[in-house]
Amino acid sequence: MKNILLLIVVLFQLQSTILQAQTDSPNIVIIFADDLGYGDLSVFGNPEIETPNLDQLAHEGQKWTHFYVADPVCTPSRAGLLTGRYPIRSGMTSKRRVVLFPDSSKGLPHSETTIAELVKTAGYTTAMIGKWHLGHLPEYLPMQHGFDSYYGIPYSNDMDANKKGPSAYSEGRNNPFFQPDYRDYNVPLMQNEKVIERPVNQSTITQRYTNQAISFIEENKEKPFFLYLAHSMPHIPLFVPEDIDIKTYSSLYAAVIQSIDSSVGQIAETLKLQGIADDTVLIFTSDNGPWLSYKTHGGSAGPLRAGKGTTFEGGQRVPTIFWGPGLVKPKVVRDMGATLDLLPTVCELTGVNLPKDLKLDGSSLVNTLTKGEKSSREDFYYWAFGELHAYRKGPWKLHLKQRAPVNYDNAFILETPELYNLRSDIGELYDVATKNTALVRAMKSDIAKHLEGMKDTLPDQLHWRIK
Repeated sequence: MKNILLLIVVLFQLQSTILQAQTDSPNIVIIFADDLGYGDLSVFGNPEIETPNLDQLAHEGQKWTHFYVADPVCTPSRAGLLTGRYPIRSGMTSKRRVVLFPDSSKGLPHSETTIAELVKTAGYTTAMIGKWHLGHLPEYLPMQHGFDSYYGIPYSNDMDANKKGPSAYSEGRNNPFFQPDYRDYNVPLMQNEKVIERPVNQSTITQRYTNQAISFIEENKEKPFFLYLAHSMPHIPLFVPEDIDIKTYSSLYAAVIQSIDSSVGQIAETLKLQGIADDTVLIFTSDNGPWLSYKTHGGSAGPLRAGKGTTFEGGQRVPTIFWGPGLVKPKVVRDMGATLDLLPTVCELTGVNLPKDLKLDGSSLVNTLTKGEKSSREDFYYWAFGELHAYRKGPWKLHLKQRAPVNYDNAFILETPELYNLRSDIGELYDVATKNTALVRAMKSDIAKHLEGMKDTLPDQLHWRIK
């Protein structure tokens, strides 16, 4: 009897050791939508678009209601996510060209350290699937920044447009069911460093990304992995498979969102079927707010003001979900977080020591994720196009510069800073600066200190063109 009890204890200890080893090296999956607005998911209040899979993950995990991106447009936002640094530090933001284009000659500098590079030091297999948008030339592609493999498009899905016939730029604004011909966009699909299809058939691309992600998970289930899946949509042009009757949806936009929701559901189900869901953290978020100028083909910021391209809440606050049945404590988190925090969070989860000389703008959210504790982030600086526009501290947000909604015109300096209490005024409608002059002075002092720490930055990388 004693021997049996001893055996049971040994087996229990062995199981505990195995489980501990697993949770010390959890798989990481980041799913990054493009131009998805704060109000585009049913779990974030959309009354027309059904997102049952994301809703379920939010219920089982953590729904973050105050989560921010590093910049309100594609390229700098992606740089911020992968490096944990405001894109002004890496030169991946610009007043002259807001993102990288097919004629750009630069990309994410090799002096920058990405999440993929760091987790590889801990033996992780890494894959990037989807939209990259951090440099399309060979020296800047994902495999030069820590990823073992790449499958996707190198820049936005509306680039290289041939301008023939009706397009998402015109027809799509006022026709919620208009779907252009994918051949109107000469966008390449790449496998590692090789173009394998051009133009890529965008009507099938969401599912193809999903299939690639599922295959990667199945092939690497026995070892720790990092998967970064960046969907091309709902950035215009919008596409769904030809066999889908879009008239059964409220709009083509709704059909696209629901196809992304289905993709997330398939990936979560794969993790469960492979028996690794309890040893995985899945993060779902967006690169910026909705592109409102495209009207019926753009999304919704819900109760937030403005959208993509602005530093109003609708431009940089995005719907965010953390899911991990074995690691993430279910909760609705109303504290602040940011994509800048993902690099230190992933490093702590995976046991990777951060380089001592790496200056980050994010901090780990692990205690919030695993214990439900208060978030480590207490403030956020709203950078856009190489300039600091606004600052949030607690519920207070101070605007110094603004851009007109949906436009990329140069920002104008406010004659008098505007102050909003986001706790009581989520829509940024009521300026209370004149009633809180001492607070405005204190926040301006914080801004001055922040700017002083931003002097050691790389030059603008986005304005360079291929000659």
